[in-house]
Amino acid sequence: MNILVTGCAGFIGSWICQKLLNNNDYKVIGIDNFDPYYPKEIKLDNMKDFENNSNFSFLEIDITDTNAMNNLFENNSIDLVIHLAAKAGVRSSVLHPLDYDRVNTFGTLNILDCMKKYGTKKMIFASSSSVYGDIEKTKFTEDMTDLKPLSVYAQSKKSAEEYIGLYCRQYGLNAVCFRFFTVYGEKQRPDLAICKFTRQIKNDLTLTMYGDGSTYRDYTHVEDITNGILSAINYNKTPFEIINLGSENPVKLSDLIAMLEDIIGKKANIEIKPIPGEDMKRTYADTSKAKELLGYIPKIDFKTGLEDYVKSYDN
Repeated sequence: MNILVTGCAGFIGSWICQKLLNNNDYKVIGIDNFDPYYPKEIKLDNMKDFENNSNFSFLEIDITDTNAMNNLFENNSIDLVIHLAAKAGVRSSVLHPLDYDRVNTFGTLNILDCMKKYGTKKMIFASSSSVYGDIEKTKFTEDMTDLKPLSVYAQSKKSAEEYIGLYCRQYGLNAVCFRFFTVYGEKQRPDLAICKFTRQIKNDLTLTMYGDGSTYRDYTHVEDITNGILSAINYNKTPFEIINLGSENPVKLSDLIAMLEDIIGKKANIEIKPIPGEDMKRTYADTSKAKELLGYIPKIDFKTGLEDYVKSYDN
C-alpha cells in the first residue's frame, strides 16, 4: 500500500511514519513544508530514524500549493492519505487568522480535490478536540451538534471536517476524521504545555499558569494516538466517521504541574495570569465510538507517560 503522510516531519507525523515503515507492506511518501512555527532543525531531527528507509521518500511541499500537489498525485499512485499537516497553535491563530484558514481549510480542500481527480479513495484526517469549544456537557461525544469553537484554529479544523464529509458524500471518498485530545510524548512540540513546563521547571524559569489551575485536559500519549490511526487504515464499514481519540482520564492543570515538580525534583516558579478567551477550560473524550468501531483502548498511563517524557527530554 502506498501512503501519503502530510506533515511527516512533525510530532505525530514522524511517529506515524516510523510505525508504518516498521511494516514492509507500506511505502510512505512524506511531505512537509517546514512551517516556521517552530525550528526546522527539530523537524529534521524527527525524521532522522527513518529518512534513509528504502520504503520512504520525502518531498518538501506546501499543501496549499495547487500545482505541486497535483504533480505529486499525478506522478505517484497513492492509496491512502494520512493528513496531519496543519498550522498549529490555538493562540497563534488569533494573531494570524488568514494563514490558519488558508492552510488548515483550503489546504485540506486542495488535497481532497487531488484525491478526486487522481483516484485516491481514502483519507485519515487529524482533527482536534478544540472543535468542541465552550460546550456545557462534561464528556465530549462525536454526535454533539452544538459545537462552539473558540479560535480560528478550531474553526479551521471544523471546516476541514465538513469538506471531507462533503467529498465523501458527493464523490465516493472514504474518510475517518480523528479528533485528537491533547497529545503528548517524545518529540512533542516545544510550545505545548508539557514540553514548555518541563523546560521551565528544569531551568528555574517562570511558568505561567492560566487561571487557578482547575482547568483540565484529556492528555493522550502519542503511542495511543498513532495506534488509533493505524487501526483505521483498513476500516471500511462506513464511508465517513468522526471519532474521538483520547484517554478518558482528564488531568487538572495544577495536578500536571505538581506531577512534573515531583518527577523533576524541583518546585515551579509560577506566575498566574487570566485564561485567554480562545482557551478551552476543559476537554474530556468519550472514546466509546473508537472502542466499538476500531477496538481502540488507550494503554499508556498518564503518570508513566509523563515520567518517560521527562526522561527523554534533553534541552
